[in-house]
Formats: sequence, C-alpha cells, structure tokens
Amino acid sequence: MHCTAFLTCLLTVCLINQVSGLETVTGKYGDTVEIPCNNGRVMEGLVKWKYDNGNILVKNVGENASISNDANYKNRVGIKQDFGLIIREVTMADQKTFTCMVAGKEDIFEYPVQLVIYKLPSQPQISNQTTAMAVGKLTKLAQCRTESANPAANITWFKNKTPLLSDGAAIKISTTVDVDKATGLSSTKSDLEYTAVKGDIGASFTCQIQHVRSANMDSSPLIFTVNYPTEKVSLQVVSQGPFKEGDNVTLKCTADGNPPPSSYIFYMKGEKKTVENSNTYTLTNVTRKSTGDYKCSLVDSEDMADSVLITVEYLDVVLSTTGKILKGLGERFEMTLDVNASGTPQTSWRKGNDKLDSQPKFDKLKYSDSGVYDCVVSMAGLKKTQTFELIVQGPPVIKKLSVGGVNKVLTCEAEGFPKPTVQWSVNGTDDVESDYVDAKVTYRITIVPKVNLTVSCTVSNALGSVNMNINVSPLPEDLTISKQDQKEDNRDQATLAVGIVFGLILAVIAIGVAYWLYMKKYRQGSWKTGEKENGSAEESKKLEENQSQKADV
Repeated sequence: MHCTAFLTCLLTVCLINQVSGLETVTGKYGDTVEIPCNNGRVMEGLVKWKYDNGNILVKNVGENASISNDANYKNRVGIKQDFGLIIREVTMADQKTFTCMVAGKEDIFEYPVQLVIYKLPSQPQISNQTTAMAVGKLTKLAQCRTESANPAANITWFKNKTPLLSDGAAIKISTTVDVDKATGLSSTKSDLEYTAVKGDIGASFTCQIQHVRSANMDSSPLIFTVNYPTEKVSLQVVSQGPFKEGDNVTLKCTADGNPPPSSYIFYMKGEKKTVENSNTYTLTNVTRKSTGDYKCSLVDSEDMADSVLITVEYLDVVLSTTGKILKGLGERFEMTLDVNASGTPQTSWRKGNDKLDSQPKFDKLKYSDSGVYDCVVSMAGLKKTQTFELIVQGPPVIKKLSVGGVNKVLTCEAEGFPKPTVQWSVNGTDDVESDYVDAKVTYRITIVPKVNLTVSCTVSNALGSVNMNINVSPLPEDLTISKQDQKEDNRDQATLAVGIVFGLILAVIAIGVAYWLYMKKYRQGSWKTGEKENGSAEESKKLEENQSQKADV
C-alpha cells in the first residue's frame, strides 16, 4: 500500500512540474477534448496549431482550415470558430503540450496548453482466493487487481471496515503497478497475507480501489474459514428431560476445534463405543438401571473428554382394588395404595368430576358412594392413574306410598340397586317414572276410584321385592302411608276408638258435675233469703224429673 501511494504521488508531482506555468486542459480517455487558443480571444490573423514533433492544422480568419497529413491527428482533429482545437478519442499519446501560434500584423504570439488525460480504474477484481486460514499461520488470502487507469489507482485492504497495515510479520501486503506499453494505462495489484486468530471467525475482508478522479470502489466481502485445533470437548443431552423408563436419550459430543472431529468415543456405564462420522449416540428404551454418568472423548486424545449425569425417573403404582367392585348396602369398604418412585410423588383422588380430600374409606356404604374413582399419582413428568368402579347394591325398599288430588295420583317412592321395577295392583293412566338417581326412583299413576279401594305397590329387583298397601277413597282427601305408617295402622285405629269412648265418658261426667253445682247454688240461695220457692207443686215435680233424666244421661 505504501508503494502504491508513493507512485501516485510521484506521477502527480511529475504532471504538476510538466504543466507548471502552462494552461492545462484535462480530458477523459476516449472522449473529445477542446483546447482553447488564448482562451478564445483571437480576433484576426493566421492561426496555426502544432505540437513538439509536428504541425496539426492552419487556419486564416475567414478561410477554411488546412489540416496536415500527420498520421496521429489528420482524422481526429477540427477547429472551432474561436480557433480552439478539437481532438476526438483522446489517448495517453495525446497527453502533451499543444501550441496555438497567432500571426498578427505586427508580431507572432504563441499560446501553449498542456493536455492531461485521465482514465478511471476498473472495478476491483479478486483472484487467487483461498478458502481457509489456520490460526497462527501466515496465509496468502487473495489478490486484488484494478486495470487501465491513469494515474495509477491505489489499493487498500480492510478487515471489518478497518484498514489493514502491513507489519511484515502477521500482515504482509505487496502492491505493484504495471504500465501497458501500448496504451500507457496502469494496472495495480495487491496481495494480502494474513495470520489468523480465533477472533477472525466470521470476519469480513474487502479491498478498496482509490483514485483521484473517482469515488472509492469496494470489492465484495471475503469470508474465510478459520481452522484451529480442539481445546475443549463438551457432552450434552439433546433429548428433553426428565427421562422416564422406556424413553430414548440422545447424547451429543462437540469439540471447539475447526474443522470439528469426525469421530468420537462414547462411554456408557463401562461400555466403550466409537462413533464414526457422527457426534451423537442414542440410548434406547432406558430403565431405572440406566441412571449414571456418561462420557465422551476424542478418538485420538481420550484425555480430552467431558461427562454428564443421566437420571431415569420411575413410578410404580399398585391399587389393591381395580375394575368393577360390587358391595352391599351398609358394608365396610377400604382399599390400599402402594407407590414405589424415584422421588416424592403427589397423589390425588377423584370421584367422577369431583375432587376428594382423602383416600376413599367407607365404614358403612351408602348408595351415593357408588361411582368411578380415579387415583392419580404424578412425579417429575410421570403420571399414572388407577381406576375402579364401586357399585353399592341392595334389595328394594319402599320409602313412601301416597295418594293425593281429585283424580287420585298414587306415588310410590322406592330405593334399591339394581334399579327397582314397579307393579301396581290397579290399572291407571299417566304413568310417570322419575330419573334414577342415587338408587332412588319414583313411580306415579293416576286412578279414578268409584268406591273405597286398597291399592298395592310392589317393587322388585334381582335381590328381592317388597310391597305396600294404601286405602283410596273416592272422596277428595289426601293420604300418605310410609313404611312405618303401614306397620302401625291397625294399632292406631284401636287407639282412636278407645280415645273416642273415653272422651264421651268425660263429657257426661263434666255435664253432671256442672248441673250438680248449679242446683246446689240455687238451693243455697233460697235458704239464705228465707223466701218461699216459686212455682206450683206440679212444676217442681217436672223439674225434678228433668234433672233425673239429665243425670241418667
């Protein structure tokens, strides 16, 4: 880079020295250039254009120009009305001094003009590019080249947009400039040698073309592979844990070298396995015995290794009762749960959709205890469910038998499992059966009795049957008989009859006592006043007869 800069400066100084004190015109290579004569202020006289080695043309005011037979210019030149010289398709050979001679009436004047030609460099071209560089080793990365420029272009190398400076050791940059003898144009090339470090992984290298007459031009980024030896081996578990029995577990061994090793050794509980062209190994269908340390290493350096601990979780759940269980009403029922796990499990119970506070235990079973019970045991990603269905069964029982309404709706409420069926002793209408919930069901029929009837409700299931009777009157009255009412019906009727008789006796006694007290009071009142009793003897006799009749009653 320093050499290129020096050459550029030298050319520039030479050009400045050449045109010092002269009027200068700059032309682009291949374009048409106009060179003025005394800045266009020639008014009259004979004008002649020439250069060091020859004449170009002559023109007198008011006359056509006479062009010489100079092979370099006879087909490429012309003259303007202000006597300016026109040169078409200029090349580096045209970079010289052109003189305009003006012959006036009294003297001859010369006006020299220096023509400077410039040519823009080509886009940067990368060649001899390598693909990889080794850490600590000086490596030739690439050559950058630009062609056909004037003055010669400069080339600068960059890493991550920072200029690289040659130090002769870790970085070497060699730049040369070649001039084409035919065209006079310059080509610049620059070779980069570089010593990589691990930090150069992913680094971007570019070369930049710099020229006094154009904007800087950058090459496409160059990315090189950085090779370095392995310093560390790592073993990791690729599969997502926690692991349970029956799972597959994949291990992956990696090394930080580049290129990475193609083969590794895996150590699995005393077993040694070399894996070619891969860095993974899969443990299939692991068990609780697979728990332990696993290791991997390089094939050519077993001391460079890494290890990892793998734990296989397990959960064994045994419930003493599963499936469908039949129990009788009022029986005692309890199950046992046995859990064997690698950690501390969580246990929960549910009956249908309802969560239970504790493990089911029944001292005396009820129909409402029937249902599907789930035991869920979970731990470290493991979950096991044990299920049993409890069925509480019993013979049917009639809880209530009743009649009501004008049309006499008979209702028979029964309980039992399996579901009891009903049989009425009479025919009716509007037969209705309720939902069977918690072993309870209600049956209804409607009858229209014309005389007093005794109706029987009989319910039965696979475990037995039972019936209950009820008296139905055509009168509009309601009557309900429960199971206890039917047992005490006759006794209640006898008690009612005795009560009625006893009540009548008490009423007669009360009337007699009241009459006696009344008569006693009346007679005492007569004795106190000393007055005679009113009425005739016949009336007194009638009164005594009436009193005697009341007493008989």
